Amino acid sequence: MKYPVFAAATLAFLAAGTTLHAQEQAAPPAPPAADAPATAGESFSDADLKAFARAAIAASKIQQDATVTDAEKQPKMLAAVQAEGLDPVKFNSIAQASQADPELHKRIQTLANEDPANRPAAPATGTP
Repeated sequence: MKYPVFAAATLAFLAAGTTLHAQEQAAPPAPPAADAPATAGESFSDADLKAFARAAIAASKIQQDATVTDAEKQPKMLAAVQAEGLDPVKFNSIAQASQADPELHKRIQTLANEDPANRPAAPATGTP
């Protein structure tokens, strides 16, 4: 069974062009070439893509949460990405690459649909 919730959440998140920025910059700004989208030849591990999918879903939920102020959204999304073991640079790199490469985008969706962490919780039954 496929889980269209992931696909919709990730597509909405990626379509919005959301990128994450660290709150503090310890290093000087990167040259413009570093901001270029990842090439189609760049490879990401399945573990990275699964983590990206989980982080994208979490970040999308935060972005859409009306109870979270705009000022709180960026730090919360950053924390969600880091909780999945990704740094913002890698997350953004995967996001950009998936927008430029339909095959990578499809691979992310396939891996996410196979990931039990992305499956909706079973509804609670009224009887013990």
